Amino acid sequence: MEATVTLADGRLADLVLFVWVVMQPLRHSYTNDTRSDGRVVVKRYEGPDAVARRDRERLMLATLSGLLPVPTLMDAEVGGELRMGFVEGVHGQEMIEAGMAGPVLRACGQTLRQIHDLDITEVFPDRRHPVDAVLVHGDYGPNNVLLDPAGFSIAAVLDWEWAHPGDAVEDLAWCEWIVRMHHGAHVPLLDEFFDAYGWHPSWEQRRAAMVAQCQRLLDMCRRWSAEAVRLWQHRLDLTAGWAE
Repeated sequence: MEATVTLADGRLADLVLFVWVVMQPLRHSYTNDTRSDGRVVVKRYEGPDAVARRDRERLMLATLSGLLPVPTLMDAEVGGELRMGFVEGVHGQEMIEAGMAGPVLRACGQTLRQIHDLDITEVFPDRRHPVDAVLVHGDYGPNNVLLDPAGFSIAAVLDWEWAHPGDAVEDLAWCEWIVRMHHGAHVPLLDEFFDAYGWHPSWEQRRAAMVAQCQRLLDMCRRWSAEAVRLWQHRLDLTAGWAE
């Protein structure tokens, strides 16, 4: 539910808290507190660099609207959260768990190709870029897509807070990491993802990119949570020991 009111005596803060409490937490929100009432999604950013991450996601949603399947950015903000339109769809990891890994990974590869084919100078026009730089999502994979289960098309790519100019292998490797870490039985189907994208980097490139991303997340957690540090140190150690 949502409400638009004008209160001058402090009751607005109480109303905002009430609306926040009755909204339902979304199942696959981990770093941040993301809730929805079925019409609007409200995302509260938590942890280090929360404001910068919120601002980056707002910029990406505004820039990519009409170019890629992304949630609609809402105009109104309350308390600094990001407000987006609710998107109907099934979470990619839930579809993998339901036995549809092949179609999900193909859709992920096709959509990632669309992301990387965008003109990076139009997304980040205020800086110079290496000739091979692409728009890197920064946390790409079945963990951050919603799909139409009827046709396996991606209805929305979520969580753009880590987006930046960079090397395409970053997103390719991280999608693979999500599958290897959370859906190990479906690793043989990763070829569906790479074939749909159109490029299969070497194992050395992919593992190096996975290790680098785990290290970045570990470094962030060192500014936040001792429990998260233990988790990401364990994941980093596992990733460094993987063989193709």
